[in-house]
Amino acid sequence: MTAYAPGGALVSSIEVTAATVQRGDIIQLGGHAFRVRDLFQLPQGAKQLVFESGELLTIHARTRLVAVRMLRRR
Repeated sequence: MTAYAPGGALVSSIEVTAATVQRGDIIQLGGHAFRVRDLFQLPQGAKQLVFESGELLTIHARTRLVAVRMLRRR
């Protein structure tokens, strides 16, 4: 799904894994939205996500989450 956010930014709802998650992705967990501030590679393909709120989430290489990603205009 692709839509316009306030301000005219193009956003898309996508499925992310440890291999595809990016800084700036917004992931909803437990009814709360968290923006990824930083990522750290862990052994066996896992990643530790650091959210802007300071909270951490470690995801396994096969974990699948739904995220909202801002698309860059060209």
